[in-house]
Amino acid sequence: MKIYRGRGTAFGLVALSFTMGVSSIANAAAVVPAADRTVFAGASALLSSYISMAEGVSLKEDADEAVRLFSLTGDLPTDDGMIDLTAPVDLEIDPTVATEYTEDSDNTGVSEEAEPEVAEVVDYGYINLGVARVENYLNVRKDSSINAELAGKMPAGAGCEVLEEDGDWFKVKSGKVEGYVSAEYLATGDEAYELAAEYVRTVATVNTEALRVREEPNTECTIDTLVSEGEELIVMEDMGDWIKVDMDDYEAYVAAEYVEVSDKLPHAITIKELNYGTGVSDVRVDLVQYALQFVGNRYVWGGTSLTNGVDCSGFTMKILGRYGVSLPHSSRSQSGMGKKVNGDTIQPGDLVFYGTGGSVNHVAIYIGNGQIVHASNKRDGIKISNMYYRNPITMRSFL
Repeated sequence: MKIYRGRGTAFGLVALSFTMGVSSIANAAAVVPAADRTVFAGASALLSSYISMAEGVSLKEDADEAVRLFSLTGDLPTDDGMIDLTAPVDLEIDPTVATEYTEDSDNTGVSEEAEPEVAEVVDYGYINLGVARVENYLNVRKDSSINAELAGKMPAGAGCEVLEEDGDWFKVKSGKVEGYVSAEYLATGDEAYELAAEYVRTVATVNTEALRVREEPNTECTIDTLVSEGEELIVMEDMGDWIKVDMDDYEAYVAAEYVEVSDKLPHAITIKELNYGTGVSDVRVDLVQYALQFVGNRYVWGGTSLTNGVDCSGFTMKILGRYGVSLPHSSRSQSGMGKKVNGDTIQPGDLVFYGTGGSVNHVAIYIGNGQIVHASNKRDGIKISNMYYRNPITMRSFL
């Protein structure tokens, strides 16, 4: 059984306990997440009071009526008006009790043969979850204004902690980004959990300084590349000692002991102010700023649309094409063109190529400060990464 946090869920469990007997409140409480128990306590006490005042109405009918009224108003009726169920009420709950009632159990007894039921709490690591309800990305701004400076971008389905509400804006924290998003485009409450289920992915987070990514699930095969600590790889299959991962849209394998596997939602992407230093031409600055406009947009294999979907070489082809550079739609072909540069001489706007065993299969644009922007994979879309998130094979300049 999955429990999603929220006032309606806590109250629903209370109401359900009353259809089986008032004495089942404490037992129903055992399957409520800790963060909901204040709400649960309030709902329990108030519903108990409401039912105890009813005369000539059966317990189940009265509970059904209470549920119906709550679903319409969020409140319970009393002689003095409506009661807000979010009000905290002192009610001691024993979290160690978890029993299941059978249909033939009476209002005061518990079936001794029933097995305990344990709730599966799905919170994705957030207490007050918000999810970006957009097609491409949601801007995170430094203040609650459409004219405020960008702090980052949340891709479609990205999760965040909702910190506070400010009129038509929510203050949120997602990944390393904290700022304000339009409330119109952020799902909260039950809607957030329903939307999150569509975007959650199993990822392997690297927990060693340099992880070897291999062609096959064994230590005798070729090492494709090295991935730095903290990088997240999409899990395709957990094979026990080995994890099959999506490495920029191709299959590879990593040793399970050097990663931590978990279910995560995408998170916001930090957009840092770029410091180009001296000697960087205006065209390179403009190219990088143009490329960054598309961060958060979709990855589509074979795609060439910067807004509707593009792959890695389609991205570089379209960006550099705007500045008079004609490139083929192939990362391998692009890697043999232009002028070769290295980590010391590379400048913003140059291309960085990655691959497997010396064969190029991915390309990115260098944006300065040791970072790249690239169309990575279906989960992350166009994103910013550390240039050495895996070992580059070659670097090329075309400007």
